[in-house]
Amino acid sequence: MSVDYNTLKPPANKLLAALPASDYERLLPHMKHVPLPFNQIIYEPGEPITHIYFPHHSVISIVTSMEDGSTVEAGLVSSEGMVGITVILGGDTTTTRALVQIGDGGTQINADVLKTEFNRGGALQSLLLRYVQAQYTELGQGLACNRLHTIEERLARWLLTVTDRLESKDFLLTQEFIAQMLGVRRSGVTVAASTLSQAGIISYNRGRIKILNRGILEETSCECYQVIKDEFARLLDNSPGDNSE
Repeated sequence: MSVDYNTLKPPANKLLAALPASDYERLLPHMKHVPLPFNQIIYEPGEPITHIYFPHHSVISIVTSMEDGSTVEAGLVSSEGMVGITVILGGDTTTTRALVQIGDGGTQINADVLKTEFNRGGALQSLLLRYVQAQYTELGQGLACNRLHTIEERLARWLLTVTDRLESKDFLLTQEFIAQMLGVRRSGVTVAASTLSQAGIISYNRGRIKILNRGILEETSCECYQVIKDEFARLLDNSPGDNSE
């Protein structure tokens, strides 16, 4: 598939959009717009990471799996970030699975190309290292959240994060998938979702979730949501790049 310049300019991905025009234009010939459908596995644990993905309006879960088949989400990537971050940190494999949970599309770049550009230093390297720091905060806060907060608080945090990343209050997610991502039983998600629904905070029907009252959802969430959101904003929102036409 050839590069679709009309699709990629201005970039739908915020990391790419934050790059100075000169850095972006060096990457542009190597970019490929690809579909990222629901349930697609981007990579598996131990597999070589040959391509980096910058999602547009897809949501991709970084998932840790146990021998008994249980899973828990270690991170969430959408238009704010990239999938395959270990490549720029010196590795070409990881112990996690990257799984599309909300389908759309993204920009694909060969891992070796991005690694070469990263090693040049400058704006791209600085931006991606700040993104790594933001992800580190999300991972650490998520570990504390999973240990210390109720399922209802964690569900509220997770829904807020998804709606922020998608920039939409309406999306498709099954309870089974949410349970896998939160590392809890489906029955626990059912009870928590029912509580939020009965309170008029969300509506949930046939896998479609709609946020009805964001303010109360934020009050229901634990403090972890705001900590992670503030750190992403501090590290990434003020990037100087502007490669729009």
